[in-house]
Amino acid sequence: MGSYGSGGVPINKISEDIDKIQSALCHNEPYMINILSNRNSEAEWKLIKLLIEKNVHFAEASAFIRLSEPLVYYRLHGLEKNKDGSVSIKNRIIAKVSREEVFRNFAMPADKKIVEKLLKTNYITQEEAELSQLIPMADDITVEADSGGHTDGRPLVAILPAMAALRDSIQEQMQYSTPVRVGAGGGIGTGESALGAFQMGASYVVTGSVNQSCVESGTSDYVKNLLCSVQMADIVTAPAADMFEFGAKVEVSKKQTLFPQNSAKLYDYYVRYNSFYDIPSAEREIIENRILKRKFEDIWNDTKQYFEKINPSEIKKAEEKPKHKMALVFRWYLGNSSRWAVNGEKSRAFDMQIWCGQSMGAFNLWTKGTVFEKSENRKVADVAEYIMNQCAFSYMKAQCRTICGQLT
Repeated sequence: MGSYGSGGVPINKISEDIDKIQSALCHNEPYMINILSNRNSEAEWKLIKLLIEKNVHFAEASAFIRLSEPLVYYRLHGLEKNKDGSVSIKNRIIAKVSREEVFRNFAMPADKKIVEKLLKTNYITQEEAELSQLIPMADDITVEADSGGHTDGRPLVAILPAMAALRDSIQEQMQYSTPVRVGAGGGIGTGESALGAFQMGASYVVTGSVNQSCVESGTSDYVKNLLCSVQMADIVTAPAADMFEFGAKVEVSKKQTLFPQNSAKLYDYYVRYNSFYDIPSAEREIIENRILKRKFEDIWNDTKQYFEKINPSEIKKAEEKPKHKMALVFRWYLGNSSRWAVNGEKSRAFDMQIWCGQSMGAFNLWTKGTVFEKSENRKVADVAEYIMNQCAFSYMKAQCRTICGQLT
């Protein structure tokens, strides 16, 4: 099942792409739109309302630490009671989590405080509010291990069994008619890694990093070709643009880019100084000339224009707190570094931020010498089938070894 990555995409472009997806489907085949947690609740509301308007009934929720009002509204919209007393769920959610407390948020019914607020504001009906406590927030929960992008760096062999046990405990408590399914993501780049996840109890597996190098990926051909040469040792962590001030990390490729080092330097300056102009002048010149490649105040003027459109309160905060102003300018670099990669801007090749997990390196090693060695031959459906076929073949080999061992 394919998932459309909406993070950073303008709402009008998402709308156009949903229309393209729906017009290309012949028999109402399922697809998902990814909802990336957004600190700007207005933007999240716009996306949720668009999904409901376009009758998108499957969503993948990513990077949520706490449940948001828009996400809960999406889940509860259209809930009805069947004649047999069961709950008819219109909007399905597959959540991606890496922490136990977040898993619990999605495996339990919607937060009653949020439900009450949605009811008071007439977003949901009384029936939807009552039925909300009979179902979990998510139908499926993907346990995200050490993956590209936002990551807690947890190994799959440790986190997946723990989350499955937590699911069983919640199911015993809640007695859902359909238990929450638990899947595995992060590190799935070969047939053997998929098999390992299934043997640990995963109901399904999710690939992410390997898809970026495929024909259908929205990134540039430059990045696709670069990803085909990435090795596991090329994967490092760097500061996250959306949670820069909190020290959050994302997993990226360091191959042929200085982004990991540059972004780490910017975060170090942010931690040590209360203002850009507190930084020694010689170091400020290095930041402007070698990293930002623009004057600090020029970038601030552009940043100010951006926030005037989406969140003017950020401008006021920055003018009152020079440290916040510095953070916004540094986030300009981190945010644009992803766009430079997507657009393939060769002039900023050494500043490109390419989210990537170690599964990319594993896939490249596994497919070396095959048709999948080159990006032009990598199609998402073919790669998925190749992984699953190898998974099945590896399982059969393991069974044969077990039977042969018993016979001897």
